[in-house]
Amino acid sequence: MKEISGNTRLFGILADPIHHVKTPHRMNELFAKIGFDGVCVPFHARPDNLAAVVEGLRRLENLGGVIVTMPHKTAILDLVDEVTPVARKIGAANVVRRDADGRLVAHMLDGEGFVGGLLAAGVTVQGKSAYLAGAGGAANAIGFALVQAGVSRLTIANRTPAKAEDLKARILSLHPEAKITVGTPDPAGHDLVVNGTSLGMKEGDALPLDASRLTPDQLVCEVIMQPKDTALLLAAQEQGCKVHYGAPMLACQIALMADMLGVAAAK
Repeated sequence: MKEISGNTRLFGILADPIHHVKTPHRMNELFAKIGFDGVCVPFHARPDNLAAVVEGLRRLENLGGVIVTMPHKTAILDLVDEVTPVARKIGAANVVRRDADGRLVAHMLDGEGFVGGLLAAGVTVQGKSAYLAGAGGAANAIGFALVQAGVSRLTIANRTPAKAEDLKARILSLHPEAKITVGTPDPAGHDLVVNGTSLGMKEGDALPLDASRLTPDQLVCEVIMQPKDTALLLAAQEQGCKVHYGAPMLACQIALMADMLGVAAAK
């Protein structure tokens, strides 16, 4: 067991619920690997308490920062001092660095992590068509990253079409040449099908899309890590589809998060 002292740098992850988070384990593995005296722990914060929690964290002198996950990725933007330009455009952040003076700086790495996970699995993104369910925090980042990675076209489907239209407009403001449409629950006709929503975390959740329209030539991807086999992935496999789990998105972000949080290998 790691020895924690007064010199140990503290990090956390903000979530509600908290039981499913995997980041602390991965971050602590990285700290051990590089010889960094730090520890990452879960911080359970409800939405109605988030502002008070963040204000308290700001005042912890030995806090290096926090990782932010559902449902706080959008709300966190209004509680920090600085948001990187890309995170501001996305409208969400998933990592917040605390500087020595207590200043909080937020950035978004979900999209980079998701695309990196696909590439690490040998999945070609450039030139493929993609269907994205959701237009919230993680979905925003993934939409930007898929277009940046060169998908031939992107369809965004959300229960509130206005949110999908808004995401489309924000992506086009950075990538005016992109081919983006607002879709329906029908994911047919796309190479990649991505669930960017939280639907699937809880037993009994509705499916984020019409799984009956999936075809065996499609790769169905999750952002949810727990449970590993969501109802969508199980339904996709029944339709003969290949699946891509949520875990690689986090695995590809760990080093990026550590860098943003000022973590460096021991000298």
